[in-house]
Amino acid sequence: MDIAAAMERAISASREAMGISSPNPPVGAIILAADGSVVGVGSTQQPGGPHAEVMALRAAGDAARGGTAIVTLEPCNHTGRTGPCAHALVEAGIAEVHYAVSDPNPVAAGGADTLRAAGVRVTGGVGAADVENGPLRPWLTRQRLGRPHVAAKIAAGIDGRIAAPDGTSQWITGPAARDHAHAQRARIDAIVIGTGTALADNPTLTARTADGMLYPHQPARVVLGHRDLPADARLRDPAGGPLIQVDSHDPADVLAALPDALWVLVEGGPHILGAFFAAGLVDEVHTYVAPLVLGAGRSSVEIPGVTTLADGLRFRTSSVTRLGEDVLVTLARPSTTSRDN
Repeated sequence: MDIAAAMERAISASREAMGISSPNPPVGAIILAADGSVVGVGSTQQPGGPHAEVMALRAAGDAARGGTAIVTLEPCNHTGRTGPCAHALVEAGIAEVHYAVSDPNPVAAGGADTLRAAGVRVTGGVGAADVENGPLRPWLTRQRLGRPHVAAKIAAGIDGRIAAPDGTSQWITGPAARDHAHAQRARIDAIVIGTGTALADNPTLTARTADGMLYPHQPARVVLGHRDLPADARLRDPAGGPLIQVDSHDPADVLAALPDALWVLVEGGPHILGAFFAAGLVDEVHTYVAPLVLGAGRSSVEIPGVTTLADGLRFRTSSVTRLGEDVLVTLARPSTTSRDN
């Protein structure tokens, strides 16, 4: 297997760690034997567990000696809950390391230098764009901005309506779009809604498979607002992720209540979404668009103070995916328009 193909496989492996590794980065690693065959695949485990390189080395065993490691993030160089991965690669006899992204954390950085000092051939920047815009992106947001990566989720008809005038909204999108949305929930750290949505819809906010089973990882469920939830609210069901109530209307207070989160999904109503947009805290938008025209009803987002086109917040289209009869449009905020403080 060539290095580019191995990096693609490492990226795929890193997706298995999303939502599980937090606050550690979701990293994937591949070990190639001296003949180029894949002998080890690994991803970051839960905090305190092995990192991706160690998992891949364990799978490879003695076949790692003289081989090549392909890793989505520069191997760490410090001892925290686990030992430094750079040292583990050296001890395993790895001859060559290719990684995608340099570690921006000064505490953990320096693995590449340690490897080179031990005689290992090291190449950085391999597939960096795919990794930075893929599974590692939320962790990089946390490192660079000191807060979680925030995605706003919208499910609407082609006219932007998320509910009919009588309040009915189930279901605007079809099964394929809903399955995709649940799979996304299984990769994130927290879902945010407001008390209005919590009281009106009584949701569970769990991540479920197509047959209704719970995914192994369940995100924390965050409710923003001053009103309390009734004792029988489905959000209190312990089968889902932990319930966090934030007695505030300030989106910044939500992010402060999630110090270990890497990726937060805002699924609230138009006012909650509008508050996050207005605060400049939305990094990407997941819009599930159904082939449906309501012509009236609730709009998807309401941002106070936007009265003219020039006040609108522009994003760039990063992908368009067909899901059954629906379409998922994923938008990313250009870094040049960042409004973070």
